[in-house]
Amino acid sequence: MEKSLKRKWLTYAVGGILLMGFGLSLLGEAGGLKISGSDFFDWFGLGTLALAVFFAGLSLFVQAVVFKSQMDNSKKRT
Repeated sequence: MEKSLKRKWLTYAVGGILLMGFGLSLLGEAGGLKISGSDFFDWFGLGTLALAVFFAGLSLFVQAVVFKSQMDNSKKRT
């Protein structure tokens, strides 16, 4: 059980951080498109996708915190 939680924790934490970083990178790119005068739907679509990716990463990272909390609680019980 402990190894399973640790693996989930590591997987979700790393995946969440990577997705958040990628989402922020996409958001910066969308901002650059807006500043350069691209069409509304180009930068708006990319910005919307960026926010979705960022919040998906945030969701994964929060789930990793839940797994870490479960690991800590199981250590306290034993």
